[in-house]
Amino acid sequence: MMLLETRNLGHSFGGLLALENLHLQVPEGALYGLIGPNGAGKTTIFNLLSGFLKPTQGDILFHGAKITGLPPEQITLLGIARTFQNIRLFGELTVLDNVLVGCQGRGRASWWQAALRFPVYLREEREYLARSRALLEEVGLAGAADDIAGQLPYGHQRRLEITRALATRPKLLLLDEPAAGLNPQETQDLMDFLRTIHREYHLTILVIEHNLRLVMGLCQHLTVLDHGLTIAAGPPAEVRRHPRVIRAYLGK
Repeated sequence: MMLLETRNLGHSFGGLLALENLHLQVPEGALYGLIGPNGAGKTTIFNLLSGFLKPTQGDILFHGAKITGLPPEQITLLGIARTFQNIRLFGELTVLDNVLVGCQGRGRASWWQAALRFPVYLREEREYLARSRALLEEVGLAGAADDIAGQLPYGHQRRLEITRALATRPKLLLLDEPAAGLNPQETQDLMDFLRTIHREYHLTILVIEHNLRLVMGLCQHLTVLDHGLTIAAGPPAEVRRHPRVIRAYLGK
C-alpha cells in the first residue's frame, strides 16, 4: 500500500521552476531516500509535503486522501512530521520541554481550559509528561531530560529533534539532511538510531541526504533529482550505477 503519493507535483518561485512533474510513491513501512545535488528541489518537496509551501501544480495524497495545500498543523495531525536541515530546537528550553511541545500538538483541551487548569487539561498534562519521559528513555536521552537543549552535543541535538517529531505520533517521518554536521561515528550512530525507530515505531521514513554512505546503507529505494526533475529511481545498487546519476550527483 502506498502511504504517500505525488502526482505531477511542481512548484515555481516566480519564474524559477524549482520542481516539475514529480511522481513519487512511498510504500507504507519503507525507508525511502531522496538525493540530488544542491538546487535539485529536495527541500522544496519537503516544504510541499509538510504544508509550508503550496504547489503550483499537481497533487499530494496521504493514505489515498488528497492533502494538497493543507496547512502544516493539519498535516501534522494527519500523521506527517518533519525535521529541518538546520536544527530548529527551542534551544533555551530543557530537553524534556522540547519533547512536551511535540506531544501538545495533539491536545484536546482548549486554551481557556488550560488557562483555568480544568481537569481535562491537567489529565492531558500528566499524560504528555509520562509519554515525553518514556520517549526520552527509549531514545537514550533520559539522563539529559533537565539539560538545556541548546547546550547538548550536536549529535544529541539531532536525536532530540527527531524525538520531538516522534512525540507527534507520526506515520510518516520526513528527515531533511539528518547527518549534516555529524562526524563519521555520529553518522553511524544516527543510522542505527533510524533503523531502531523505523522498526520500533512502525514508521515510514523519507529522508533527504547528501551523505551517500548513509542513504546507500539505510534506504531501500531512492529517487534522484536534478534541477527539479527526476532522473532515476530504484534500489540503491541500481541507482548508483545510473549514468545520469553519476554525471549529476557524483560529478563525472
